[in-house]
Amino acid sequence: MRSILVFVMIAFASAAQIHSALAHDAPSGWAYEPYCCNGDNETGDCQMIPPKSVAVTPGGYRVTLMPGDHRLVTHAHVFVLPMTRAMKSGDGDYHLCLFPDENTPRCFYAPEMGY
Repeated sequence: MRSILVFVMIAFASAAQIHSALAHDAPSGWAYEPYCCNGDNETGDCQMIPPKSVAVTPGGYRVTLMPGDHRLVTHAHVFVLPMTRAMKSGDGDYHLCLFPDENTPRCFYAPEMGY
């Protein structure tokens, strides 16, 4: 019985290490998709953005970022993203992943909209 418990604990620890190698977590604890964050915790390419920077338009989302709104942003950006590009946010906040540079939105997470 003890060997089974040790095996389960090792398997759980291994799975946690694989998860952290593939993606990183939002501050509230849910994980960004591995593709979105390029599997790298260090670059900070995914992060929460202020709700004031996002406007819902008939064509989708207009995301206006200024330096300080996202750690990779060094100058003003306006991204227009269709509704189909939005992924469900795990915490009800907006998040944006920029990769390979600050000019390229790779993934956009938005809260669910109730109608």
